[in-house]
Amino acid sequence: MNDLLSHHTGTNKKDQVECLGIVFPNEDARREHFLKLLAEKLKDPAFRNQEGFPQGTDEAILAMSDPPYYTACPNPWLTDFLEYFGQAYDPKKEYSREPMAVDVSVGKSDPVYKAHSYHTKVPHLAIVPSILHYTEPGDVVLDGFAGSGMTGVAAQWCAVAPAQYKAMIESEWKAAGLEAPKWGGRPTILSDISPVATFIADNYNHSLDIESFLEEANRIFSELESEYGWMYAVHDGSRIGKIGFTVWSEVFHCPECAGEILFHDHALDTSGRVKDTIVCPHCDADLGKRELELAFETILDPGTKQERQRPKRRPVLVSYTSSKKKYDRKPSDDDLNIIKRVADMPFPVNAPTNEFPDMQMTRVGRMRTTKVQNIHDLFLPRSLQVLSGFFAKVREVKDANVRRALTIIAQHQFVNASILNRYRPASSFGNSPLTGVFYVSSLVAEANVIDLLRGSINRIKRMEKTAWGKGRSWGKSVFVSTNSAAKICGIPEGSVDYIFTDPPFGENIYYSDLNYLTESWHGVITDPDREAIVDRVKGKGIPEYQRLMQACFAEFYRVLKPGRWMTVVFSNSRASVWNSIQVALQQVGFVVAEVSTLDKIHLTFQQAMSPNAVKQDLVISVYKPNGGLEQRLSERGAAPESAWDFVQTHLRQLPVSKQRNGLLEVVVERDARRIYDRMVAWFVRHDFPVPLSTEEFLEGLRNRFPMRDGMAFLPEQVAEYDRKRAQAAQAPQMELFVSDERSAIDWLTDFLGKRPSTYQEVHPEFTTQLGAGWRKHEERPELSALLADNFLRYDGDNDVPSQIHSYLSSNFKDLRGLEKEDPRLKSKAKDRWYVPDPSKSKDLEKKRERSLLKEFENYKSVSGRKLKEFRLEVLRAGFKTAWGAKDYKTIIGIAQKIPEEALQEDEKLLLWYDQALTRMEADA
Repeated sequence: MNDLLSHHTGTNKKDQVECLGIVFPNEDARREHFLKLLAEKLKDPAFRNQEGFPQGTDEAILAMSDPPYYTACPNPWLTDFLEYFGQAYDPKKEYSREPMAVDVSVGKSDPVYKAHSYHTKVPHLAIVPSILHYTEPGDVVLDGFAGSGMTGVAAQWCAVAPAQYKAMIESEWKAAGLEAPKWGGRPTILSDISPVATFIADNYNHSLDIESFLEEANRIFSELESEYGWMYAVHDGSRIGKIGFTVWSEVFHCPECAGEILFHDHALDTSGRVKDTIVCPHCDADLGKRELELAFETILDPGTKQERQRPKRRPVLVSYTSSKKKYDRKPSDDDLNIIKRVADMPFPVNAPTNEFPDMQMTRVGRMRTTKVQNIHDLFLPRSLQVLSGFFAKVREVKDANVRRALTIIAQHQFVNASILNRYRPASSFGNSPLTGVFYVSSLVAEANVIDLLRGSINRIKRMEKTAWGKGRSWGKSVFVSTNSAAKICGIPEGSVDYIFTDPPFGENIYYSDLNYLTESWHGVITDPDREAIVDRVKGKGIPEYQRLMQACFAEFYRVLKPGRWMTVVFSNSRASVWNSIQVALQQVGFVVAEVSTLDKIHLTFQQAMSPNAVKQDLVISVYKPNGGLEQRLSERGAAPESAWDFVQTHLRQLPVSKQRNGLLEVVVERDARRIYDRMVAWFVRHDFPVPLSTEEFLEGLRNRFPMRDGMAFLPEQVAEYDRKRAQAAQAPQMELFVSDERSAIDWLTDFLGKRPSTYQEVHPEFTTQLGAGWRKHEERPELSALLADNFLRYDGDNDVPSQIHSYLSSNFKDLRGLEKEDPRLKSKAKDRWYVPDPSKSKDLEKKRERSLLKEFENYKSVSGRKLKEFRLEVLRAGFKTAWGAKDYKTIIGIAQKIPEEALQEDEKLLLWYDQALTRMEADA
């Protein structure tokens, strides 16, 4: 296959370009042709009615767009893209991969990564290995939450990576026993609901003549200096310099005497930190900052022409450079005159004045107390004049690619150019905004906007020598679309080969709110209704977030080819959000094959759930089963054979072994109970009752599949694991975190399996496990009850059970060689609890289940809204039984009796409940 980055159909004239098989005389002709088609589309109400369509005029959307490669609205050329670059699904084509971990700390210092900031970014160098692993050159990659477009950069990097990088990857893969990757570009679709995100993604992924860009940039900055340089000029005696930033301080009123207090002069200590108490310079009252009253002044807003209030701010410090030396001083009369002169200038006609919508950050905190209402409130007059002047000049640039790149470097600096830039005298930086939030400090650092913008130019210049800079003829194989991930129109079912995505993490970041600042300058705004986040202001809690994510994952499942993989990078410390992601994935049909931390440490479910466990960013590897598995399930129904068919298929997708730092690790997804959970989710998702009880499944698994170190394997896999195991210094150990009754039973099973013990021996060991990690609302069971319901105790009669005999013979010298009926052995074994063999554990399980269901009946009869304490095992058993009986009403009724966070923080309960809601809605 031809290199996708220079794919053409034989054009040989210098300026000719080919796009989607059409040859144009030049780029301008190509752009004009597709812009005309897009303009016609925008007039169609049905086109504008698409899910996630941004808020903006036709003119603003067209100005941002560069069709067909990028549209600031749903991209109508995705079908054409797939017809041109994609390959139809072929069920006969062999494809097999194991899940692969991603280390997203890789590449964060790379110039490409740092070229433009975004709220969350996975570096392209961290994505490249995954694309190489799961795909081959020519395979289509999708990122439905594309953000700044790093997945597209990574897909193209596979074709232009430097020799040194290729050698490093190939060496690492060879050491891990893997075949060398197949280098070459992968065509990519990038989609995001945010217009500013897709605009950044497009600029990252499409051609730029850096030499022409720098030439235009230098011309514009020369003009800016001529027209606006006087705003930052300093004349300090014999020194002539240039302002780096001006500090503005808020003015407060003393609550005791009503005198004005200049925050900068009276609230900072000698190190530049805010004092615990502030002494009023007028009445000597000792005051805390919260006791001070912010002073306001009434103005005629130049942007809205309406009377309003704004905080009183005074310039208190000028930081400037003269002859390469930095100086700080109080503002002079000249400085103040310049500030007044700028304030008296006409309001820029191209500056945005739109009002902030209702959002979390305007309801609370400093945005509320400082009465920020409109976009232009975030900019002091000097900054607003320079930014507006810069944009006016950029709009006159003829080269569209250069024009768009110049726009990018400006929006990169919007926050730094605004009053969100804090003066921080105690820090080494001196000034910086608070990331991830709109926060207006009492001390604002008004930056030199000309220098800020010039600094962004240098970011791109530094990339000139990288493979990204040298490979900037790329971009023909990356299409970018602005739409909801829940409906990516134009992508046929089963047409994408691999998905790498980094979705929103609950309420960690308010993306559309933060992007409102930048998007206002473009005039194209994110549709917040379909944004998948937790946002109380917009009425989106965890359940709403889960449903939005489920809709997005359902779309990903639809477009992904059967048997192919999706990698989800996820970052959130809240168990409820993590569960929402897992349940949403399983509800739509994906099967989770591995959950890894970003430094490639595998995470158990208990680790992910335990409040006292170290929380790290996660990588979730899931696959879409091939169509044959669903077909066989449809033919057999809820039969045990269907369960074992799923297990057979699932084990084939899991890694045979994992190593870290030379040590063999447990492959958590091969744990018997984890496999059972995946099987249950599979049947529930397909609206079938679960055909096997836990013990029937565990016994069947042990009989049907080879077991090693607590893990299940296919017969053809176990030989490979045995080889790895023989080379390892020690057997892998699975960590167990006790946080509820189920994990307590698992811990006891592991403990007693190695060391059959009396109650007195096990009690202190067990008690140490019941620390701060115990789940809220979960009733703590008595150890005696756990032992009686799940294990056997030797009463001294009959022969000593083999489990106890083996342990005593191995650990007590005086008992070695004794027969099972020897009185000395029986005496030592008496009252020891041990793990029953499979034949007896099945009977115990049935007895335990009857007890759990009896208690579940009691829960059903409890009056009132909430169950304050309960046993999760009782709820799980009851929900499972009710599901099998299609008694969805009972599941929903009990779910409403327990606290919402308890439901959201348990993956199993959430799965039953969500499916019950879906079935009830379908039957209504």
